[in-house]
Order: sequence, then structure tokens, then C-alpha cells
Amino acid sequence: MKSKTKPRILCGVLAVVVIAAIYWFKLPPLNLRSPAFYSFLITALIVVLLAIWAARLLSLGKGAVSVEQTNHGPRISMGESGPKWMSGAAKIMVFVVLGSVVLLLIGGIFSAEIFNAGSYKQLIQREEGSFTDDIAELSMNQIPVVDRDTAMKLGSRKLGEMSDLVSQFEIEPYYTQINYGNKPVRVTPLIYGDLFKWFTNSGEGVPAYIRVDMVTQDTTLVRLEEGMKYAPGEHLLRNLQRYIRFRYPTKILGAASFEIDEEGTPYWITPTIQYRIGIWGGEDVEGIIMVNAVTGEHQYYAVDDVPQWVDRVYGDSLVMQQLDWNGKYQSGFWNSYFGQRGVLRTTDGYNYIAVNDDVYLYTGMTSVTGDQSNVGFVLVNMRTKETKFYTVPGAEENSAMRSAEGQVQHLGYKSTFPLLLNVAERPTYFMSLKDSAGLVKMYAFVDVERYQLVGTGSTVEEARASYIKALQGEEDVPTASEKITGVITEIHSAVMEGNTRYYFRLEGSDITYVAPIQLSDRLPFLKAGDSVALTYSGEGNSLDVLTIE
Repeated sequence: MKSKTKPRILCGVLAVVVIAAIYWFKLPPLNLRSPAFYSFLITALIVVLLAIWAARLLSLGKGAVSVEQTNHGPRISMGESGPKWMSGAAKIMVFVVLGSVVLLLIGGIFSAEIFNAGSYKQLIQREEGSFTDDIAELSMNQIPVVDRDTAMKLGSRKLGEMSDLVSQFEIEPYYTQINYGNKPVRVTPLIYGDLFKWFTNSGEGVPAYIRVDMVTQDTTLVRLEEGMKYAPGEHLLRNLQRYIRFRYPTKILGAASFEIDEEGTPYWITPTIQYRIGIWGGEDVEGIIMVNAVTGEHQYYAVDDVPQWVDRVYGDSLVMQQLDWNGKYQSGFWNSYFGQRGVLRTTDGYNYIAVNDDVYLYTGMTSVTGDQSNVGFVLVNMRTKETKFYTVPGAEENSAMRSAEGQVQHLGYKSTFPLLLNVAERPTYFMSLKDSAGLVKMYAFVDVERYQLVGTGSTVEEARASYIKALQGEEDVPTASEKITGVITEIHSAVMEGNTRYYFRLEGSDITYVAPIQLSDRLPFLKAGDSVALTYSGEGNSLDVLTIE
């Protein structure tokens, strides 16, 4: 009896170790609504079955295994000895495995889009928006010019300047876009260079993160008083996913994003997933788990209770998927394949804009017929999922990019994916133009509705002035502007980004008018007491001059 007990114990312990190792690395949620849980359950039961059969084989008595010669070669036969309870347990586990597989199949069928097209459409709610009311016109010193690739280059250059860090740490390529201090910035943490450097530095943690100002391109390596000890790339119990899983074992976790609060404290924001359709269809966010990257302090927030400073609750891929479902099933499942009345899809890319201290995802909506135009575009608040649809027929982003590149085709520059702006109260694409080395050389503004109207320049101000001139050359293109005449009381000039600007005030007003040198060759000769007639746009005490006489 003793000889039969030892194999059982040995195989049982080995099975527990293997299952624990699978859980340690896979970290499935212990949640009946998660397909990952059933995958783990099936795998664990298979491991147990193998352990039972191995224990039975090892505990068989002498003569229980025999080899006999047949016409088809040797045949191994096993006796019937061995514990009967193992056969019963094995049958139950096989039944559970098969039941789990069947449940996965049934869950997939009941969650299928063919039966739930209306529910998939409702996962995101589009409201009609007014572009000029919702999107304020930015002054030239507020336009973000740094995309993710440029931010990565700036970050690498900054880390290379830090001799005490560059040999031990690398930069995690997240570069999350957030609003910080009412400005758009990209932030990303440092990570250990390799496993050995983790061994030597993990006691103090990761000492800094990178912050890139998307407007000025200023890049800051922010050193922390105490290092960050929790991250997706950490090991053992400080690995972010493992740290969260052991504290929230039933939560279904999405991809974490790196953010900082208004004091510059680093956090990891991990969305928790809920399936709203069928058993596991219609993935959506129910809340977030916020983890202080330095201390490990954690807190769960439902979607409606997320702190205001958090910018990224919903993931890009989830939002884009829900937008596609919404556009696809406007008139039901079968219409999306036959007839396709009113069927839309998102365009091939997206970008972000800052509105009222929130980050919004921007993407165009186009017909599924594959033409090169948009019927409009959407803005989605990445914290609340509030979605506005703007009916502005115009060029698809790729068409606008090609139009901008065509203006400088002799230089061979390539366009970044556009950013949507309000310029003279017209929806306008803004993009950077890069050389073959990935360095920004020029900028371009392209009208959304008439993408042949393009303005380019070596500075943002110069490109905008060129664009405004192109708009004014088209009589049937309305631009929002005001006219005024007056006498100059004071005028000053300044050089910004290599471009001369003139700042002046008119008699009886404290408003400052800003005019780039490209508007008129006579600007350098203006002085106090001269009369001018000008058109301008914008709000507040600083207005952009569009034309001047």
C-alpha cells in the first residue's frame, strides 16, 4: 500500500506545482464570465488527468504490464489492478473538460454579432456635434507638433545625456498622450536595461520618467525622490499584472497605461473589462484600478467615479472596435453585408486632441464602399467615452497626407497622421512633414472639405499664414473672421521658431493682434499712429491677424 501511496503524492505535488506555475504566468481571472478562466480550467484539468494516469501507471503491480507479439507487432497491455477511485475521478474531469469546451462554443454563439447586432451598435452612443462650438481655435503656440515617433527620438536623446542612467536603464515605448498643466504632453517610464540590471537596481526602483511637451518639444527627465517599483516589465510580485491579480482575483483586466497626476506622481491605470452582450461578447470598461507606481497603493474606481485628472480609461483598440460596430450595424446585421445602406467604418488611423483638459480620440468615418472621402468624423472622450459625430464631408486622412506631401514632393518629405484643428472656424488637418531620417522639417495645414487647399511652411506660423492665404483665394470657401480698422498705438516684433511676428494694439482697445511677417512686406515699416484695416480670428485678448492693409 505504501508503494502505491508514494506515486500518488509525487504526481499530486507535481500537478499542483505545474498548475501554480501556469497561473503565475498566465494570471487568468477567476471569473465565470471570462473565456481565459475556462482556458485555464481546461489546462489545469488536463494536468490533473495526466497526473492521475501517471500515478496509476507507477502504482501498477508486477505483471500488470505485459508485452505480447501480434501479427501487427508488439502490443503493450496493462492489468486491471490499481485504485478504482482514480478512474472515477478521471471520468468526472474529462466530463468537466468537455463541458467547458461546449460552454465556450455556446457562449460564442449566444454572443455572436448575427444575433446581437442592435446591442453591438449601442455599445457606443454617437451624438451630433457642432464643430465650431465644441472645438476652440488654438493659437499657434498651442498646436501640438510632436507625434509618438518624434517623442521617442526626443526621449532617447534626453536619456543619452544622462550618463548615470543610460548604462542601466532604457525607455519604455509607451509615450502616453495626456493633458498635464493644461498642455498636451507624452509621458513614459524608464525600465531596467536587462535582468542583471534589474537585480542590481530593483531595490531602489526606476528613478525617473520622460515627459515630452508636444507643443514646444521640450523634453524633461523627471527624477523621483523615491523610485518606481511597480510596472508591467517588473518581475516577481512587483510585476504590475501579478500585483493587481493577487489583489483583484476576479477582475478581467485590460492593458495598463502610464499617466501622471497634476503633481507629477506616476500611476498605472488599468481598465477592468465587462462583457455586456451574451456571455462574453461586447467588451467594455466597467472601471479602473489605479496603482501608484512608486508605493503600490491601489484603488478601484467605477467608470463614473474616475478622478478628473485621469485621461485614459478606454483603450484605443476598444474604442475603434465599438465605433466600427456602431457604423456597421446602423440598420441591422444583414444590411451590413447586403445593401449596406448607411454602413460606415472608421478610417485607417486615429489621433488625439485636447479639449477642456480631456483627451479625445479623433478618427474619420467613411463609407464601406471604399471611396477616398469621409462623411464626417468623431471625437471620443477617452475618460468618459462621450462621443460626438460631426457631419463634415471631406477628404480621408490619407488623401490629405498625400496632398500635403505633393506640395513638397521635390523634397521627398513624408507626412505624419493628421491632427484635426479649428482654423478660422473650418475643420483643418494639421500635420508635420518629415525627412527620410524621421526629423520634422516642415508643417502643413490642409482643408478637410477641399483638400487641394494646402498651406506649408518651415514653422507652424508660416504654414498657417500660407493656408489662410489659400483659403482667401477661394471666394466660395467661407472663413470665420472679423474686420476692424483703427490706429496703431504701439507695435513690437519678436522672433519665435525662426519666424518674425508683430504684436500691436489699436486705439481704444487693450486687445493684442498678432501678425506673422508672411502676411505683408509692409509690416516692418508700421509704427504707432498708422491706420490699418485687418481681419482676424480667435477669442480672448490675443487674436490672430488673417489679413492686413
